[in-house]
Amino acid sequence: MKRLFGPAPRRLWLMLYPFTAAAVAINLFLLFLMLQAVGIPAMPPVTALLIGLPLGLPANFAVTAWVQRLIDEAEGRG
Repeated sequence: MKRLFGPAPRRLWLMLYPFTAAAVAINLFLLFLMLQAVGIPAMPPVTALLIGLPLGLPANFAVTAWVQRLIDEAEGRG
């Protein structure tokens, strides 16, 4: 995890963010669909997207670190 803030990981972070934020939003939306079974109303998809944007930041940090470790392993650096 030594190269987590260099120029290449920063580009990787920016490239992965839309996918990570979308995954967080989808998971949040599906969670509220399942919670309907216990009486909690469903969350509209737009609300899930808006809440998923800031929640995608910490998730994207973890995803970027994971992908960077995979890249380092594949290139023989780690």
